[in-house]
Amino acid sequence: MRKIIHCDADCFYASVEMRDDPSLRGVPLAVGGKPDQRGVVATCNYEARAFGVRSAMPSAQAIKLCPDLRIIPASMQRYQEASKRIMAIYRDYTDLVEPLSLDEAYLDVTDSEHCGGSATLIAREIRARVAAEVGLTVSAGVAPNKFIAKIASDWRKPDGMFVVKPADVDAFVAVLPVERLFGVGKVTAEKLRALGIDSCADLRTYSLADLTERFGVFGQRLYERCRGIDTREVSPDRERKSISVETTYTRDLRTLAECETALEPLLRQLGERIERARRSEPVAIAKIFIKIRFADFSRTTAEAGALGVDPVQCRELLAQAVGRKRRPVRLMGVGVRMLEAQATRQLRLFDDWDDVLPLRPPAGDNAPTQT
Repeated sequence: MRKIIHCDADCFYASVEMRDDPSLRGVPLAVGGKPDQRGVVATCNYEARAFGVRSAMPSAQAIKLCPDLRIIPASMQRYQEASKRIMAIYRDYTDLVEPLSLDEAYLDVTDSEHCGGSATLIAREIRARVAAEVGLTVSAGVAPNKFIAKIASDWRKPDGMFVVKPADVDAFVAVLPVERLFGVGKVTAEKLRALGIDSCADLRTYSLADLTERFGVFGQRLYERCRGIDTREVSPDRERKSISVETTYTRDLRTLAECETALEPLLRQLGERIERARRSEPVAIAKIFIKIRFADFSRTTAEAGALGVDPVQCRELLAQAVGRKRRPVRLMGVGVRMLEAQATRQLRLFDDWDDVLPLRPPAGDNAPTQT
């Protein structure tokens, strides 16, 4: 039986800001973009959440809900510094740390000798150390697998801890609403409710064959999760799936020419991110994609197979995406999807991957070709 801890810093960006500027404590606070520039809330403190402000909400909408909301720009360097200190504390207890983001991680402490091998005591000590050494609060969930540990970490937020013992897993999961299952969004939840399924206990009345027939491959996930089954391991070296950049524009881009002009800086930023990633791991590109959000908030993505970032190919994909609706564009992104690790290892038997995947700068860029 494994011992998994899921740690999640409470409203991380906002907490760092309140730590560094005590005058921000106790007032509704959000970190994000300006309302008059189509900014979006990255995170907010609990005072702001009491008014209905949420992450990913347009800043203009957040201000309507909470007129006294203070919105400040993100300071990624300080957030990254705090994250490094927190992750270093986690690694004092186990090498099996799987970061999910700057403020969230899984820890497998099954074989840890700290605190007499007690996952509960380890989680308690970690939370105390982060508070004392970093000045931030972390909520934690302790359970026999990743799925339950993640749900448990939300149970007593903020600054709380919840433990689900192996003997309690079945009862704990049975009462969960189906929306708590990862991958169950609004559409899937409506389909389940149409079948009379509101909770995991309801979902258990359906066989694996029934769920697979109705939901395809995802049916097996539903069958397992509603029973508290999750065999995923904590992986310190999680495989990178994609690298991308995007921008929301203060003024809609109304023509393809305007979009092409805006694409060039995005390609430069993407190239920089790919190069940074290459310093620590192989980057095996399988596809390139363009993401568009139109002024009416509808979305579309155009993608194609690729060996590298080719500006000509990107402009072709951009034309495809923009041409689908011919409406003003408020957000544009560009990114690459990675080749699966197994395929990468096979190619490395025969090729120097860095020679196979050239990264070409945008047209007009005087920088040398990077390989």
